[in-house]
Amino acid sequence: MNLPNAITIGRIALTPLIAWLPFAPTWSARLAGFALFLFAAITDWWDGHLARTRNLVTDLGRLLDPLADKLLLVATLVPMYMLQQHYTLIAPLEGVLPEPSPLLFVTPFGRISLPGWIVAVVIGREVVMTVFRQLAARRGLVISAIGPAKWKTTFQSIWTGAAFFWFFARTLADAKGWLALGWWNSFAHFNGLVGTISMVGAVGLTLWSLVLYFTRYGPAFLKARA
Repeated sequence: MNLPNAITIGRIALTPLIAWLPFAPTWSARLAGFALFLFAAITDWWDGHLARTRNLVTDLGRLLDPLADKLLLVATLVPMYMLQQHYTLIAPLEGVLPEPSPLLFVTPFGRISLPGWIVAVVIGREVVMTVFRQLAARRGLVISAIGPAKWKTTFQSIWTGAAFFWFFARTLADAKGWLALGWWNSFAHFNGLVGTISMVGAVGLTLWSLVLYFTRYGPAFLKARA
């Protein structure tokens, strides 16, 4: 057990807590969720950097690191989707329309929710690429990470960070009575724009990188023998 693998295992252990904390109705718990996500995102880069620069790459690390990434993706997308639905999860009174969720991104153009199809596209892409990589490996074909896929991960991290920070900040503002203040409105719009733009960028790069993987490695995969 080397240091990069220990860091990866620690990140996996934190994943359930990262998924649970946004559902806690207090700003302190949601701040902790944001901080833990930030820690997980930074250590995701750090353990890989350590493994490469110190020649600590192992078969266990090759197995654990992608697993940690997939678990963190699901652990963040699920609370983001459930907390950023267009309407609150509380059932409204009969004949009364439900209120829009206060945790939607707020932009100058209106509130932005996280639709289910985006969650399906992002998770579906990861499932497809995981299966493709495993089948390719059985045929002796190594599929290396490409530039757009790395940018996709960056945009996903910004998007998730903006959402988790918003969950904390919006809850704190409600507790402190800041919602009617002008500076709060400006901040809400800024955070909402960052979250929305990075979400659109992440989805675009998710689809584009998938197309590039299949066009770049598809022919070699079909020619390779199982």
